[in-house]
Formats: sequence, structure tokens, C-alpha cells
Amino acid sequence: MTELDQIHIHFDPSQMTMLNICLAFLMFGVALEIRTDEFREVFRQPRAPIVGLLTQMFLFPLLTLALVYLFRPAPSISLGMVLVAACPSGNISNFATYLAKGNLALSVTLTSLMTLLAVVTTPLSFAICSQFVPDAADLRKSISIEPLAMVKIIVLLILLPLLAGIFFQKILPAVVLRIKRAVGILSLLIFGGFIVGALISNAENLSQHLGKVFFIVLIHNAAALALGYLVAKSFRINTRDARTLAIESGIHNTGLGLVLIFNFFGGLGGMAMIAAWWGIWDMIAVSSLSLWWGRSK
Repeated sequence: MTELDQIHIHFDPSQMTMLNICLAFLMFGVALEIRTDEFREVFRQPRAPIVGLLTQMFLFPLLTLALVYLFRPAPSISLGMVLVAACPSGNISNFATYLAKGNLALSVTLTSLMTLLAVVTTPLSFAICSQFVPDAADLRKSISIEPLAMVKIIVLLILLPLLAGIFFQKILPAVVLRIKRAVGILSLLIFGGFIVGALISNAENLSQHLGKVFFIVLIHNAAALALGYLVAKSFRINTRDARTLAIESGIHNTGLGLVLIFNFFGGLGGMAMIAAWWGIWDMIAVSSLSLWWGRSK
């Protein structure tokens, strides 16, 4: 086993809890902008959510295997890539979609569905795809996900903030109009502070081993964004929804990935570095892209 396979990333349970709180607050701020009629429109035109689900569940894992065979990284890194591809889209995708002026209702719908389906799709996708990772037979272990944990994620991080935001709009529209901009700025500052703290706490490991995963994650993430957008466009989906599908494809719940790595793979270094850096890099890359899209027509 290589040196990278023996390191441990410092994402303890308290940090994960704080990250969840930050994301929930972000979702509340985003929910203040949601109009309920947008959700009805999503289900009237189901092509975009169907394309988004198929892209994430089937096409991205296949593309990930293609990248593994193209670049032939260390087996633990390859397994990390496969696990990231198997994880559902992350909750921050909803905020990124908001920044990009995408279809927020579509984003929330896809994130919720993928998180629910992850009970089956994440262990199944990893179990199948990991069989094709070169030289990884000794590293593979079966994984499972507690269904109630997935339900808890959706309720706490998506549904409750969403319902709270909609509720506030209904009963206190004047107040919401005054505070929504401040809430949005504050939530972004809090989230940014958490990311800076995570970078500082992992500075030693990142400085020593980041070069081994930096470009792999950059290419993997860029491929995910491009795949989501190009597949959407190939199905003649409008630009607003195509941007949303790109963001959903480009942001993955690597927090879930890290939990699985620490519980089922002993914090295997290559996998942990991929998941940890993915969690940081996808927010940097997708947020930058979203801000650029948000300023363009």
C-alpha cells in the first residue's frame, strides 16, 4: 500500500455537522426566492429531470471508468473517483443553480430524487463499477447506506429549509423582501468561512499529497460539468435547464463519500483525498461557473 493510502483526512463528525448546518442555512436563503408554480412546471415537462437522472446514474459512472482507464491513477484514487461518481448530487448545487439563474425547482427536485435513490444507486453503482478498476481487487469492500440517514439528510437539509422559506414568503412577504438579500450574503459568508477552516485544518495533507489528485479531480469535475450540459443540449433542453443539469452533474455529495470511506474503507488515503478535494474543488469551480453564468444572458 502506498504512502497516500495510509494518510487520514481530518473531517471529523463535528465538522460534517457544521457543514450540514451551513448548507441548511444556504437552502433557507435560496428557498426565499422559490416560487411554488415552478415545481408544477417541472412535472409538466419531465424531459429535463429524466435526462438529469439518467446522466448521473449511468453516463457519469461510465465516463468515470473511461477516465480511469485513460489516466491509470493508483487503485485507491480510481476507487475514490468511482465512489464520487456513485454519490448523489450535493445540496450546494441548489445554491449554485440560484447563482447561475438556473431552474431552481429542477435542481431541488433532482437533488432530492438522487439523494433518495442513493440508498440503492450508490452501493450498486460502486459495487458494479469498482469491479472494472484495474489492480483494485484487494481494496474493494462492499458498502451499504442506512435508508433513514438518507431521509434525514433530505428532511434536514432540503425539505425543512425549503418549506420554511416558502412559509415565510406566504405569511411575511414584506419581511422576506427586506431580508432575503442579507440572508443570501450572510449564508455565503458563513459557508465560505467553513471552507477556509477546512482548508487550514487539512493544510499539511493537502500540501503533501494534493499534486497527486489535483489534476485528476479538475479533469473529472470538468468532464462531469461538460457531460451534464452537452447531454442536456443533445436532447434539445433549453439553456436554463441545461445549466442546471450541468451543475447537478458537477457537484456531488462527497460528504457522504467521506462517511463511507471512513466507515467501510478505513479512511483509505487515495479515496479520502479524492473525496475531500472533490468536495472543495467542485464548490470552487461550480460557484465560479455559476457566477459567470449568472452575469450572462
